[in-house]
Amino acid sequence: MKKVTLTIDGRSVSVPEDYTVLQAARELNISIPTLCFLKDINQIGACRMCLVEVKGARALQASCVLPVSEGMEVSTHTPLLRETRKTIMELILSNHHRECTTCVRSQNCELQNLARQLGIREIWFNTEPFETSVDSLSPSIVRDQSKCILCRRCVAVCHEVQGVGVIQATNRGFHTTIEPAFGMSLNEVACINCGQCIQACPVAALREKDDTEKVWDALGNPDLHVVVQTAPAVRVALGEEFNMEPGSIVTGKLANALKMLGFDKVFDTDFAADLTIMEEGTELIGRIQKDGKLPLITSCSPGWVKFLESYYPDFIDNLSTCKSPQQMMGAVIKTYYAEKAQIDPSKIFVVSVMPCTAKKFECSRPEINGSGYKDVDVVITTRELALMIKQSNIDFKNLTDAEYDSPLGESTGAAVIFGATGGVTEAALRTVSEVLTGKEAASIEYK
Repeated sequence: MKKVTLTIDGRSVSVPEDYTVLQAARELNISIPTLCFLKDINQIGACRMCLVEVKGARALQASCVLPVSEGMEVSTHTPLLRETRKTIMELILSNHHRECTTCVRSQNCELQNLARQLGIREIWFNTEPFETSVDSLSPSIVRDQSKCILCRRCVAVCHEVQGVGVIQATNRGFHTTIEPAFGMSLNEVACINCGQCIQACPVAALREKDDTEKVWDALGNPDLHVVVQTAPAVRVALGEEFNMEPGSIVTGKLANALKMLGFDKVFDTDFAADLTIMEEGTELIGRIQKDGKLPLITSCSPGWVKFLESYYPDFIDNLSTCKSPQQMMGAVIKTYYAEKAQIDPSKIFVVSVMPCTAKKFECSRPEINGSGYKDVDVVITTRELALMIKQSNIDFKNLTDAEYDSPLGESTGAAVIFGATGGVTEAALRTVSEVLTGKEAASIEYK
């Protein structure tokens, strides 16, 4: 692709002609602040934090949407820009519910960090009292309109990435809000509870529903036998919450921390993943041999299942009839384990630690419980577990390793790859191949 040469803060750079000024600046490691920008997803210049001065231009320009051109001369940190950005930030903060000390995103908030970076200590603009509007009807996601900064990142991810589009900008001017149509709750529209809007939100306008108090109450109840299961993805994500290298495997530390929190048994969802592999593999063989509905689509992801039910109902018959590993494990704990341990199932409280907010929605579905009891009582995310560990003053980083409890803590390598793209399919196909041929499957290569 043809390249153009421009100057940014006195430094020359050559970049492809389809670059924006923001991209060109990042090539030079020049930091231009942004709030609404998400590369290739939300490039709308709404927040105006990325303004730059361009020689010959009559006004300041939003660098995230400004194409580069040959010979362009750009300044990113002039006195005018510093004052302008500061004023914009003060205006945003004047319309933001500033309860930073008790906010779940405190110290991990893009708005807070940028305000600190810009040296803002006081807000000079008067605002009307906040009408706090919190939508907490969803089993997975809490939406707090008083903290929304109208960056529209959640809207872009919901529409462009997930293909769902249940939230949007409504009204105009000072009355603009980001919400589902007609002011409905997320629980009243076809939200799939995937939580990608939470990931995109720079503040705490969207957050996962906090169920940690339910877990603390269960742990403090002497009449309950509290069991926890953890998904494979948790062991490679949790360490980051304790300043460990991203991707650090903390399986042993995780098991130890859970036992220190007071859980009676610590099981590995990988055990149920192996069950899922056998069940889905057997179902696929049955459909092939009996000319059943094909292709068979996995039902492991509750967000995916809800997406199919809401937007592609014609394919519901293609869904596997198997429960997800989380729900399988819950059912096994309240039937097989309860019988072997001679514990009344009604006294067993099952907690799942999962990487996905849709799992909260899944455990709340009444039609998914087949044992006579709720398969899984509460689901918490990796971040919620990290909070509980911190609340207990556990030095996670220096913990010694512990093992998962037997027999529901054992698993095969096939279960481990569930957390990787294509892992469920590969594990199931390997099983099918071995059952049909009697031979171990060779390595699978994706093309």
